[in-house]
Amino acid sequence: MLLQRISTAIVLAVLAITAIFTLPTLLFYLFIALIILLAAWEWTGLIGIHKIIGKLGFLLLLIVPMLAVTFFTQILEVLSTWLDNPELKKQSGALEWLVIGPVIFWVFMTFAIKRAPEGLLKLEFKKSSKVFLGWFLLLSAWMFLTKLRAYYGVEAVMYFLTLIWIADISAFFSGKIFGKDKLAPIISPSKTVQGLYGALFSALLCSIVLALYYGYPLMIATDFAMLSLLTVLISIYGDLFFSLVKRQAGVKDSGTLLPGHGGVLDRVDSVIAAAPFYYAGFILIGRNVFS
Repeated sequence: MLLQRISTAIVLAVLAITAIFTLPTLLFYLFIALIILLAAWEWTGLIGIHKIIGKLGFLLLLIVPMLAVTFFTQILEVLSTWLDNPELKKQSGALEWLVIGPVIFWVFMTFAIKRAPEGLLKLEFKKSSKVFLGWFLLLSAWMFLTKLRAYYGVEAVMYFLTLIWIADISAFFSGKIFGKDKLAPIISPSKTVQGLYGALFSALLCSIVLALYYGYPLMIATDFAMLSLLTVLISIYGDLFFSLVKRQAGVKDSGTLLPGHGGVLDRVDSVIAAAPFYYAGFILIGRNVFS
C-alpha cells in the first residue's frame, strides 16, 4: 500500500512540475481547472448529489466564473500591450482582494476544528449551503493558484507545492515514529500532534533554505518563514476539514481515481485550503520574494 502510494505521488508530482514549468498561462489555467473540476465532481458525491444532471450543474457553476476570470485577465493583458499601457494590466489585480473571503473562512475553520471538532461533526447544513461552500472554496483555490503563477512566477508556485508536499511527508513519518497524542481523533484518528510539529518544523527548514539561497534580508526572511509556517498550519486543518465532510458523508475517501490516495479531492485538499492564504501572504509582504 505504501509503495503504491509513493508511486502515485511521484507520477502526480512529475505531472505537476511539468505543468508549472512548461505550460503557457492559458493552458496552466486549464490544467488547474481540470484538477479542480475533478475534485468538484467528488465533492458532489460527498454532499449527496448523485444524479448526473446535478453533478454537471455544479461543474457548470464553476466553469462559468472560471471563464469569466480568465477572459477578464486576458483581455486586460491584450489591451495593455496594444495600447502600450502597463498600468492597464495591473487592473486585473483588483480581483486580489477577493482572497479575504477564503482566508477568513480557513482561519475560522482552523480555530473551530481545534476547539470544538465534536460540535462541527454534529452540525447539519442544507444541501444548498454545501453546494455554495464547495463552489466558494474550489473556485477560490483555482483563482489564487493560477494568479500566483501569473503574477509571481513559477518559482512561487513550485515553492508552495514543495512546502505542502514536504510538510505532508514530514507529518506522516513524524506521526509514525513519534506520534502518541491525537490531533483530532473524532475527525481523523491517524493524525497526531507530533505529526503537526514535524510538518511545521519542515516548513521552517524550507523557509530557511530559501532565504539562504536567495540571500533575503532578515525582515523578508522572517516574513517568509512566518508565511510558510502558517500556510502549512492552514493546510493541515484544511485536510481535517475535508476529513470532517467525508466523515459526515460516511466515507473514508472522496473517490477511487488515484491508487493509494483515494480521490483527487483527497490529494489536493491541503492545497485548496492553503492556496488563498499563501497568496494573501504575498500581498501582505508587498513584493515578489522570488524576483
